Amino acid sequence: MNAIFNRRSIRKFKDQSVEPEKIEKLLRAAMQAPSAANQQPWEFIVVQDKAALEALSQISPYSKPVANSGATFVLVANEKALLVPTAWQQDMSAAAENILLEATELGLGSVWFGVATSEEVMETLSKLYALPSYIKPFAMIAVGYPEGQGNVFVDRYKAEKVHFDKW
Repeated sequence: MNAIFNRRSIRKFKDQSVEPEKIEKLLRAAMQAPSAANQQPWEFIVVQDKAALEALSQISPYSKPVANSGATFVLVANEKALLVPTAWQQDMSAAAENILLEATELGLGSVWFGVATSEEVMETLSKLYALPSYIKPFAMIAVGYPEGQGNVFVDRYKAEKVHFDKW
């Protein structure tokens, strides 16, 4: 469980690719996520080409670290797989968190960029990858070997945010 406590958003990466076996482990972790009615709506675009990473880094003012990542995962949901249409973002969030935690476990840094939080960013990403209309962009996760930052424990527990049996 150290990955839960040590994971941090890492935005600076070494100029080093992520090994194929680690890419597969990250994808396997994502697909182990819980999902409403086991609908598993997730699909992934794994971006490793430097020119493609540079283009992807331009889709939002916050996505600049994508350019220097070893790989970036674009998480999208397939509407055709939805058995519980209102739960797709929860399913995708669970998959995203699994990627972040597995990255930490593998000695990688990672950072989550919201896409579904902006219609404009969703549209830009859809156009960039010529996504069919039934594929909904959700998020991007940049991963790589940390440069000058690390996954280290910071205690975020706040007892005042816990309520037992009543407000």
